Amino acid sequence: MDKISVRKIATIIVMARELGRAEGELRALIDRMDEEEQAALVAIMWIGRGAFEAEDLQDAYRTAFAEASTPTADYLIGTPHLSDHLEAGLEALGYDVQDEEDEVM
Repeated sequence: MDKISVRKIATIIVMARELGRAEGELRALIDRMDEEEQAALVAIMWIGRGAFEAEDLQDAYRTAFAEASTPTADYLIGTPHLSDHLEAGLEALGYDVQDEEDEVM
């Protein structure tokens, strides 16, 4: 997972939980990411949602990169349970999400 840092994903998870208060900030953070980071973020969300398995991360990433047609911030912010899916995706990939989230908060 060299395309995006776990810390950045943890920041997005924390912001997504506070969407009513942090949507503008979250949107700006995602918009400032390069295409590779955005595709990695979508791929991890898809893994957490069950659309891909953890071992298919590269396939999920390639699909997210190739199929990006709407702004990533719009797509992710419009996804129900975004923070839950990102957490589940990171956990499926073997990361301890809670430690990272505690550091962000």
